Amino acid sequence: MADLFQHSIHIILAAQAPSGAYVACPNFPFYRYSWFRDGAFIAYAMDLVGEHASARRFHDWAARTILQHADTAERAIGKAGRGMPLGEDYLHTRYTADGNVGPEGWPDFQLDGLGTWLWALAEHARHTSEPLPPEWAIVVDLVVRYLVALWSIPCYDLWEEHPQHVHPYTLAAIYAGLQAVAWMATADHRLATAVDGQLLTKVADEIKRFVLTNGVRDGHLVKSLAPPSIPAVDPLSDPLTSSVDASLIAIATPYRLFLPDDPIMLATVADIIEADLHCVGDGVHRYRADTYYGGGEWVLLTAWLGWYYREIGEEARTRELLHWVEAQADVNSYLPEQVPTHLLAPDRYAEWEARWGPVAKPLLWSHAMYLILRRALESIGRR
Repeated sequence: MADLFQHSIHIILAAQAPSGAYVACPNFPFYRYSWFRDGAFIAYAMDLVGEHASARRFHDWAARTILQHADTAERAIGKAGRGMPLGEDYLHTRYTADGNVGPEGWPDFQLDGLGTWLWALAEHARHTSEPLPPEWAIVVDLVVRYLVALWSIPCYDLWEEHPQHVHPYTLAAIYAGLQAVAWMATADHRLATAVDGQLLTKVADEIKRFVLTNGVRDGHLVKSLAPPSIPAVDPLSDPLTSSVDASLIAIATPYRLFLPDDPIMLATVADIIEADLHCVGDGVHRYRADTYYGGGEWVLLTAWLGWYYREIGEEARTRELLHWVEAQADVNSYLPEQVPTHLLAPDRYAEWEARWGPVAKPLLWSHAMYLILRRALESIGRR
C-alpha cells in the first residue's frame, strides 16, 4: 500500500510541533504530548525514510528539554547515589511540545524512553554522519549518568503500569542506550572525553547479567522482575514474574540485549507471544491481563513482531503481519493505537471510551512502526 507509506510520512510531519516535538496523537487529548519513547522510534523511522531534518529537529527538542530539566536530573543522580528516595526529582517520560511538565498527574517515572532516545540518536548519527552539536554531547553525558545511577530502581513500564517492579524491556532499552553511546564515543572526541567508556561497559554487562539471571523462566523472558535490591520472589506468588508481554520483542529487535535468533528470544516469541498474545486475525495484544480499552490488538506491536520476523529471515510471516497492519488504516490512512476486533476484556471497552473518548487515532508511533516494517521488508532486495 504505497499510499499508506506516503501518508504515514505526511501524518508524522504534520503532527511535528514547531519545537521539533512529535505529538503522540494530535486528536487524543491525553496524548498531546511528546514522549521520549514514542518520539525516538518516530525519529528512527523518519531517518529510515530519508526525513533526516525531521529526526534532527526531534533530537534537538529532546536535548533542549533535558537541559531545561537538568537540575532535576542532577538531584536524582545525587539522591540515587546516596540511596535516598527520589521523590519528585526525576526526568519525566513526556513533556509538552514546549518542553514543560504537563499540568495533570501522570505515571511519569519511566526510564526506557531515555535509553531509547540514546539508541535513536546513535542511529541518526549512523544515517547522517553528522557530528553531534556541542550541547547534545553535554546532554548525552547527563542522560548516561542518570541512567547509570537509576537503572536498578523500580519504575513504571512502557505501558505506564507496575511501578513496583523493574522490567526487562526497560533494562534492555537502557542497555541499548549505553551501548549506543559507547559507539558514538568512538567517533566523537567530545563524547569520548565526557563519558566513561569502562563504566558504560560495566553497567551494560551488569544489566545483561541481571536479566539473564532473573528474567528468564522456563526458557523464555518474563514481563517484570523484583528489583536487584530485593531478593528474588517466588514466581508463583507474583504473576508479573511469570507472565509475558509482547514488548519483550524489543529485547532483541532493536535493543540487542539478546540476538534475534537467541534460543531465549525464539522461545519467547514462538512459544509465548505467538501462543498467548497473538490472535487469529494477526493482531498482537500487549499482555494477557490487559484491560485498557478492553485489551485490543495493537498495531505497533503487530508491526514490531513483523520487524522481528524479518530479522530472523521469516519473510512470509513478515508480510502477513504487514498486510494486517495495512488493513487497519481508515479512509484517511490513519492507523489507530489498537483495534477492538478480538478484545481480551470486552466488558471494559465502554468504560474507557466513556472516560477518554474513542481510541487514539492517528497514533504516530503506529505509523512509525509501519514505516520501519516496510523499510525492513524493502531491504530484502538490497542484500
